[in-house]
Amino acid sequence: MAIEVITREDLNEFRTLLLADLKEILQTKTQLTKQWLKSNEVKKLLNISSGTLQNLRVNGTITYTKIGGILYYSNADLEKLLESNKVEASPNLFNPKWLVR
Repeated sequence: MAIEVITREDLNEFRTLLLADLKEILQTKTQLTKQWLKSNEVKKLLNISSGTLQNLRVNGTITYTKIGGILYYSNADLEKLLESNKVEASPNLFNPKWLVR
């Protein structure tokens, strides 16, 4: 039976990794439960530019609320928008026969 020695460096590395994982989980959970998002949060969430976000507002694709010059977007509305535009994958598009020689 082999004996493994755990050093302080091992414990410190484990602690650092564990804290990083916990921070990521907490940040993700906070973003998901937030009811209203500002423009920067929406751009980051959807990975779009300011111009794209403005175009989505102008053409009525995305709803928003403006209070004192700050634009707010409903998280629930964004989720509905994403769900309504979801494109289902077609299993017929991938044909593995071309892989066989």
